[in-house]
Amino acid sequence: MPIEAIRDTLGPQALPWFAAAFLVLLGIACVEGLARSLLRPGSYDWRASAASFADALIRRGVDALGLSLVAPLFVLAWEHRLQTLEMSSPAAFVALFLGQDFLYYWYHRMAHRVRWFWASHTVHHSPNQLSLATALRLGWTGRLTGNGLFYVLLVWLGFPPLAVTAAVTLNLLYQFWVHAPWMPRLGPLEWLLNTPTHHKVHHASNPEYLDCNYGGVLIVFDRLFGTFVEYRPEIPIRYGLTRPLHSYNPLRIALHGWLELGRDLLRARGLRARLGVLVGPP
Repeated sequence: MPIEAIRDTLGPQALPWFAAAFLVLLGIACVEGLARSLLRPGSYDWRASAASFADALIRRGVDALGLSLVAPLFVLAWEHRLQTLEMSSPAAFVALFLGQDFLYYWYHRMAHRVRWFWASHTVHHSPNQLSLATALRLGWTGRLTGNGLFYVLLVWLGFPPLAVTAAVTLNLLYQFWVHAPWMPRLGPLEWLLNTPTHHKVHHASNPEYLDCNYGGVLIVFDRLFGTFVEYRPEIPIRYGLTRPLHSYNPLRIALHGWLELGRDLLRARGLRARLGVLVGPP
């Protein structure tokens, strides 16, 4: 695989595909907003959705500039890969799917438990109402600070970078629909998959629901590693951050986590204290 192809696929050349997908998802999110507004007038927060759309547009701009910490690391890992795994069999696709979803689980868990990663991920949890538009509010600083580092391992093991990138993208596309809190339970599938019921618990800021249900497509890793929490109808969900962010400003939404991190670093005394701020829990 030519190195140039890797760089192109992870950089600006991928923009048209991401832009097309974004427009489709934006349209679906708007349809949801209209439906919820008609069913319960005044209940849908259009300003929050607009902030989510703006955040996604800025993210596309970062894509267009080719600003990514992980792209050169993918190239380096591919140049020094242990083997070359051909994506020509169902077994290879299953292995990539399971490997990527497993690493997504650990990335997502670290994004909630390590302050450095939370500074970017807090953007996604900042809406005080859960909707499909929330799925588009992913922030853009993570591309510059290493959120994709968790997947470099797959490339080093021999999975083609293009295939890894596709797996990550499809994982995120799957998660779009789990941000619909109005979806009913899905019966036996609740044991295997990350569903809207499980994911609305993940977005809750109630103490009973904090730091759980990190799965991307599968919920089995949460069950295996003790981070699964069942939805309890008697505990109404409160969405947003534990300290709610009342802002519709896309820049404040994107940067508030980093500004708070910087403030705490300045207040910390000594190297150990500063490392604790960076890698300790939020």
